[in-house]
Amino acid sequence: MADEHDVTAANASLYEAFETADVDRMAALWDDADPEAVVCVHPGWPMLRGRDTVLRSWAAVMAGTDYIQFFLTDVRVSVLGDIAVVTCQENVLTEVTETSHGNAAVVATNVFVRRAGRWRAQVHHGSPVLGRLVDDESPDG
Repeated sequence: MADEHDVTAANASLYEAFETADVDRMAALWDDADPEAVVCVHPGWPMLRGRDTVLRSWAAVMAGTDYIQFFLTDVRVSVLGDIAVVTCQENVLTEVTETSHGNAAVVATNVFVRRAGRWRAQVHHGSPVLGRLVDDESPDG
């Protein structure tokens, strides 16, 4: 249970770093022991490989985002030794333009590796939820 708690905290720290546009904090959260294993897929973006490329992408996204807040739901943590996988839904509140706000849902998978007792992000993959999921038991599904 301690590992799950620590991974949940590391996952929350990723989102807090993004919300506060803290580039240094974001960099401290990503694995640096195996920089080429670091991978990120921002919603709608191609896959980015390599720690430096991933961190540049986060800096660019943060610089272009005036306001963002995440409400994580359906958070699931699976710890397998020194690797942990977190899946969740990111319910995103963001400023789209100066006069309007946008809401979005993104499903995300975050993979962490334990390095020297700390959980470090190695993979982030976010995919936008484009429409309502159809329930197989609903009359119209």
